[in-house]
Formats: sequence, C-alpha cells, structure tokens
Amino acid sequence: MPAPLPPRGKPGDQERPDGPSGGKKPQKRSRWTLWYFLIGLALVLLILWAADHRGREDISYGRFRQLLADGRVSEVVLTSNRVRGTYVPEGETEEQEFEATRPPEDEELPALLQEHVGEDWSYETSWLESPILLWILPLVVLILIWRLVLGRMNPAGGVMDFSQSRASAIAQQDVGVTFDDVAGIEECKQELQEVIEFLRTPSKFTRLGGRIPTGVLLVGPPGTGKTLLAKAVAGEAGVTFYSLSGSDFVEMFVGVGAARVRDLFEQAEKNAPCIIFIDELDALGKARGAGVMGGHDEREQTLNALLVRMDGFQTQKGVILLAATNRPEMLDPALLRPGRFDRQVMVPPPDLKDREAILRVHTREVKTADSVDLKRLAGMTPGFVGADLANLVNEATLLAARRGKNQVHMNDFEDSIERVVAGLEKRNRLMNDEEKNIVAHHEVGHALVACLVPGADPVRKVSMIPRGAAALGYTMQMPTEDRYVLRRNELMDRIGVMLGGRSAEEVVFGEVSTGAQNDLQKATELAREMVIEFGMCDELGPLSYSRRGNQQGDAAEFMAGSRWSERTARKIDEAIREIIEDAHTKALELLHEHRDALLDVAAALKEQEVIEQEDLAAMLAEHGIELPKGPLRRRDEAEGEPQRQSAQESPE
Repeated sequence: MPAPLPPRGKPGDQERPDGPSGGKKPQKRSRWTLWYFLIGLALVLLILWAADHRGREDISYGRFRQLLADGRVSEVVLTSNRVRGTYVPEGETEEQEFEATRPPEDEELPALLQEHVGEDWSYETSWLESPILLWILPLVVLILIWRLVLGRMNPAGGVMDFSQSRASAIAQQDVGVTFDDVAGIEECKQELQEVIEFLRTPSKFTRLGGRIPTGVLLVGPPGTGKTLLAKAVAGEAGVTFYSLSGSDFVEMFVGVGAARVRDLFEQAEKNAPCIIFIDELDALGKARGAGVMGGHDEREQTLNALLVRMDGFQTQKGVILLAATNRPEMLDPALLRPGRFDRQVMVPPPDLKDREAILRVHTREVKTADSVDLKRLAGMTPGFVGADLANLVNEATLLAARRGKNQVHMNDFEDSIERVVAGLEKRNRLMNDEEKNIVAHHEVGHALVACLVPGADPVRKVSMIPRGAAALGYTMQMPTEDRYVLRRNELMDRIGVMLGGRSAEEVVFGEVSTGAQNDLQKATELAREMVIEFGMCDELGPLSYSRRGNQQGDAAEFMAGSRWSERTARKIDEAIREIIEDAHTKALELLHEHRDALLDVAAALKEQEVIEQEDLAAMLAEHGIELPKGPLRRRDEAEGEPQRQSAQESPE
C-alpha cells in the first residue's frame, strides 16, 4: 500500500471538475440567513435609539421635579416611562433639552405639569411601543423565516437541504494518487483498471452483447488499502468521481436518506459516465431486519432506495457504484446479488513480496542507510497490512530523528517493529528482585519451549524490559515464511509455547503467579477455535459450532439461545480443557528435562535484560540444544497461516 501523495488542488475545493464528463463548476451563491436579518434589524434599532437620544441631557427624576417646582421647565413630553423637554439652566438664558426616567407609581405628575407648565406639555407613545414594532415587525420576521424555509426546499424531494447529497465531486488532478502509487495487490488493480476501461470505451465490451457491471465491492480487512484503491481509481478514471461515506445518508429525519440517494444518482446521471464511491458500506447496507429490536425504518428506506437505483426501473446508465467494507457478512443479500454489486474484489493482507513492494513505496521519501534490507524487513512483518507498514516506516523515521541520525538505519526499523508489536519501552518501571526473577524465568520458559517444539516460530529476542501497559517482559518470535494452513500438531505446539512461561514458574518455584493471564487467554481462545471452528476434536466430530457469518449478530444469537445443547456445550468445555492440559503437560516435560538450560539462560537474562537470537542459540548449544538452521517446521507438513509476531506478556 503506497503512501498517498499530497493533493495538488486547493484545500476544501470540492467543485465539480470540467473534463470528459462534461460537468460544470457550480456557481457560488450567497447564503442569506435569518441571522443576517436579525443583525441588520438590531443595527437599525440602535441607530434609531441613538438618533432619538441625540443632544439631550440625561438627568435624574428628582432634579426634574426640582426644576419643575422652580418654574424653569418650559416644555414637557411624557411617554410611558420617560420624561423629556426643555429647561433654562441656572445663570443662563438659552434652553437645554433634557430627558429623565419616569417612575410608574408617580400618578400626580400630570397635575403638576398642568400647574407649572400649563398647556405646554403633551403625552406621546414611543416608537418602541408603536404598532409597527408590536405587530407588524414580528409578522415581517415570520414572513422572512417562511421565505427562507421555502428557498431551501428541494422541489424534487420535498425536503430541505438535508435531502441534498453530501457527495463531493473530485477532479482527477486533485487526487494525486494513481495505480503506480499502489504497491502489491496486482490482481485488484487489474479488476479496477477494467472498470475504468468500461467507462472509457464501453463499446469494446458491449459489441458482443455484454453489459457493463453496475457495482464493484471492495472487501478486505482494515488497513489493506481499499480506500487507497478508490483514490487511485479517481486519479486514473478521467470521469467525474463522487466520494462519500455510508453514514452520510442516514439522519435523524425520516426520509432524508432516501432523498439523498435519489439526489446523488440524479447528479451522477447528469454527469455520466461517472463513478460513485461509498466508503464503509455496512453503515448503509446492513441486512434488513437485523438486530434484537428489529430493523431501523429510516436506514431500511435508504437501503431500499439504493437497491432500486442500482437495479430497478430507474437504473442509471453509465454510472458505476464502487463501495468498500470490511464486514461483508453484515450486508443485505439483495445488495450482493448479480445486477447490483456484480463484482466483489477481495483485498487480502499482503504477502512477503507485496510487503517488500509496499515498504519500498513508503520509503521513497525517507533517507535510509545502505544497511536497510527491505526484503528482510518484509520477512520480519508477517501479518502486517499496508497501514501497519506505513506506521512502521513513520515510527522508524521518528526514532532515527530522535536519536540525532541523518539516516534511518536497520536497527531503527527493528526497534520500531518491537514498538508496534509489544508497545513502548518503559525502563523507568521499577521491579524488585523477586519480580525480576519471576519475569526472567517466565520469558525464558516461553523461549525454551519455542526452541524445543517443531511447530513454533523461531525466537528472535527475549527481553525482560517492560513494554506497553502491562507487559513486564516479552518473547518475540519471527516466522520464517507466510503460512495459510496449520496442522493440529502445530497449533498444539503454539499453545505449549503460550503456556511455557507459567510452566517454567511451576518447574522453578513450585507455584504460579499472575503473569500468565494474557497467555492463558490466548491459549484458551486458540483451543476454543480448534474445537468449535476447525473440528479438531475426535469426540465432537468434524462439526463447526462457530457463530461467524451470522448476519443477525451476536445479540440476536444470544436472544435466540445457544446453537447447541447443554450436553454438547459440556463436551466443548471438556475438549478445550483437554487440549490445554495436554499442551501444559508437554511444556512441563520439556522444561523439567532441560531445567539446567532454563536456569542458566534465566540468569543471563537477569544480568543482560535482553538476549538476541544468536546469543540464545549459543547458550542453548552449551546444553546440547541445537536450533535448526531453517524453518522449525518439518518439510512434509502443510503450509500454515501467517502469524504476526507475538509478544508473550509477563506478570502484570
């Protein structure tokens, strides 16, 4: 999976591109909202208020009464709560305007005015209390709000702007990613390249009577590059490309999702040929009626609208729907039938060759030393997907910069692998001597069992340096090759390695600690898969009791009850216990037989804190234990599934 290049367009530019699709750039329109009107109204009222109070002296009501009693007030105008007029200041001849606040309880003021001013006073209604503000202005505001709502209405959908699709049209020159930037997964690129050819030269495929596929579904685990493939399609297609997420359709308003689907396909039809990309399709296309509480009406209406648009009486020509999901088992069967998503492109985790190519892409802009061997790094990262490899390269670059280097060296990549797999190194976490003794024997127990059984991966490093949130030590194993099939004996050996730490504590100390918690969880889960998924139990027979692939989900499975009887459940528990006990017994026998090697290597680990693969092999050779030069598996055994490097956790 390549590192995406920075887009060459302006940030946030989502205008529809000119190009082969014939689309036009949408014109910008001013967005007048109610807030603009209210701000303008407030400004007008402020101006009127300032004009009404301009040039008047604000005096107290007591002073006004005193001026009135002294006969110095000539004209007075009353309002409901204010008094304004003119008076002659003391020692002057020119009149001055004044204004005062009138208390509502002063009922004798009109009589006083009649006595001192005579007919030169009057009563007025303030413009703030006029019918214009009390009745007409609220009516005008309501009319403006109504006009604003009508202006946002969609005549086709009958819903407001919510019904408009949130898909963004992406121009080819704004993507910056092509198929040359996508490493590995060559088969997937060929499938999508053919889709692009469908749109460019449809006559090449329809001249023999065939039809262009309606939809292509990208399926694969997270981080394998599904979205990056879609970006590459956008960069290669040369047609209008609409991109959005499955969650963009569903809102709290009923009918909005279906209206958005209709609006999206209407836009796509106007700009055909084009491609619509929906990321995380499972948010939109989940199986109808799924879940404990039944289906969600709004989501099901949206899905129904999508089904009709993809293959119905309103099928659009020249529009290909490209979608991505990592949960295909959750999708509605109607989506997956031919005529809708005609093609399902599997995007698997990369193999050894693909991982090397992906690392080569991600290190193009990184200053690496000559000692960096990308092929060896690819062999050290089985199970890593493209996103993991991108993170690995970034961590190594940051680590080299932190160390003050001018280039990224091989040890920086190796340390980054440990950081990604086992967590951040925490040397400041203090342990007493007794805990250090337990951790050392625990980790050497893992490593020794892994070196003695034929089905385990080679041990690369043993460390008792705390890492992550809970691991006080770890044993790192490095698979020698990618594997896709494992035999029962190999699975038993792997369970034995997981239990090697606890077994070492029993052999050396005669009791166990809490350090094997994570080991027991992993061993029990693997044993459970052997019994209920792989059918590796003679008593239960070749049957699968797995719940995987259930579209209704675990909640519906729980409500419906168990898929097997209590007697069968008891047999499953007994079979899991038998597998764990057999692996535990074998690990104990190996450690008792090589107790001296266990004690010597543990003593060296307490002193050195880290033992590399070469040093471990030399120590074990002194006790007559010779490690195989190549893969530890027998050559006549079948190929097995890839396993990510495992960090066996130590006492919490």
